Amino acid sequence: MERYVPITGIDCTPASLLIDTQAPLDVLHATADYRIRVVTQVLENIAFRSEIASDTVVLSDFAQLLVIPLRDGCDLLEVIGRRLQAQVES
Repeated sequence: MERYVPITGIDCTPASLLIDTQAPLDVLHATADYRIRVVTQVLENIAFRSEIASDTVVLSDFAQLLVIPLRDGCDLLEVIGRRLQAQVES
């Protein structure tokens, strides 16, 4: 696995946002956890509101905004999974 991998969704070359695949596992996990929990908390706040008076465009933009940290968290979890799999195989 390469030392630095770009996060998903960055189409620029060279990518400017990278994951250090050699960072300690606890750091990678804490970063993934933070991003996923933020998205979860915001979605729970929306879901448990009694009334949402927003139009479709606003909700669509909001969903696109939440995709970014969620995707980052999933990318980090993928790196953790690869690292753990490599430990098992060696």
